[in-house]
Amino acid sequence: MADLMIECEGLTKRFGNFTAVDHVSFSVARGSIFGFLGPNGSGKSTVIRMLCGILEATEGTARVGGHDVGRESEAIKEIIGYMSQKFSLYDELTVNENLIFSGKLYSLREKELKQRRDELIAITHIEPYLDRRAGLLSGGWRQRLAMACALMHKPTVLFLDEPTAGIDPVARRELWDLLFEFAGQGMTLFVTTHYMDEAERCSHVGYIYMAKLIVCGEPDDLKQMPEVSPPGTRRLDVTCDHLTIALRSMRELGGVQSATVFGQSMHLLVDESVRRAEIDAKLHEVGIASAEIHEIGPSLEDVFVSLTAKHAGENSRERAA
Repeated sequence: MADLMIECEGLTKRFGNFTAVDHVSFSVARGSIFGFLGPNGSGKSTVIRMLCGILEATEGTARVGGHDVGRESEAIKEIIGYMSQKFSLYDELTVNENLIFSGKLYSLREKELKQRRDELIAITHIEPYLDRRAGLLSGGWRQRLAMACALMHKPTVLFLDEPTAGIDPVARRELWDLLFEFAGQGMTLFVTTHYMDEAERCSHVGYIYMAKLIVCGEPDDLKQMPEVSPPGTRRLDVTCDHLTIALRSMRELGGVQSATVFGQSMHLLVDESVRRAEIDAKLHEVGIASAEIHEIGPSLEDVFVSLTAKHAGENSRERAA
């Protein structure tokens, strides 16, 4: 069995009559990158704060690095790093001063602090900005500094709450290059994100919706779930001109269960009985002369859209009952 660094069993958090996290259970192996996804307000940040010992769970148990989050919060703080949505930086301090301050918070001795600071400067390439106040950094460089501060004490588990929100694509890719490097060194990473391409890079993903963990597993396994590609259906990629017109026409075609724009093409979920000739004929009706059509497998976006629709429908039926 894999060495587990994070274990949750029935983890629950209530604020009065409101349940923010509802009996969530999952585990994360050492050295893996666990992606935690879900709509805004679904409970992602609350789960992280409970795992970090910032919030006390109402019910359930959780362990990080073998330590119980409810009873051993001080031990947990020694082994985790936490990079929140609002990067915890002191804007009036320089980059160098933020790094030194973070090291002193963890009681690093002067020699160890200097060595660790130099290591993180080299890893994040932030040396040109050492004397710049943190408040004057761009989003991407603030993110690098926040990560460096979270890593000063050499944590074995790093929690990142939407670390790439609001930064440019180049900075996003560079961050993920760093995460892969950390995971390769044995660090365990717990990352919340809204980006499907980032979720595809994770070794395991969990999807939380309306406080409940709907599914958890390896991305390739989740794509094979029957809810995502029901028996008797197939997925098609359709590339053609005038996508918005084509999309409307596909939604009118019998046997098409769903149609969405995906980049420069459409993704269709259709009954196996739907033939290429029917699609071409329907497109011709709206003035589209030709289209490239080929069969595809589901994406993680398809997984989460399908599961969200399924559970939203179930919740609506429960309220109506």
